[in-house]
Amino acid sequence: MTTRLMLLTAFTTLTLSVAACNDNAVNSNNRANTNANANLSSPRAGAMATATPKYTEEQAREERARAKSNKETIGDTLDDAWIHTKIVAKLIGDTQTPERKINVDVVNNEVTLRGTVDTPEAKSEAERIAKETDGVKKVTNQLKVTPGAKPANANKAGNTNKSK
Repeated sequence: MTTRLMLLTAFTTLTLSVAACNDNAVNSNNRANTNANANLSSPRAGAMATATPKYTEEQAREERARAKSNKETIGDTLDDAWIHTKIVAKLIGDTQTPERKINVDVVNNEVTLRGTVDTPEAKSEAERIAKETDGVKKVTNQLKVTPGAKPANANKAGNTNKSK
């Protein structure tokens, strides 16, 4: 659970930092600010465009380091690192893949899912998430279903507080 929280926090921080560093001066609240912008003589050229987050090589290096520590593989392109980031974040946030141990390898926009899950549904859900991620060309699902498998961080000690 701590790993899940750390990954979710890291992804959120990464997403917010990318959005904050975006150099496009785009007003994404066009409807809410219609009256506020009414006194402008002409609207700005890019006012209706949607800003796309910029994924940097530095962020890709950080993602590769995290992946390597989890025994995952990411190819050398920015696309591979960005795809890995998106899939891992989606898996963490999905209620059908909780407490999972899924390794996500991405090379040349092709994803391989490895590890174990508790149910066939979790296996299918992980594959669906990977396939529906922008930029993915192919998904190879090598996940094994092990019913009743306990998560690695299960609390075996239980409640040790004994009142006297």
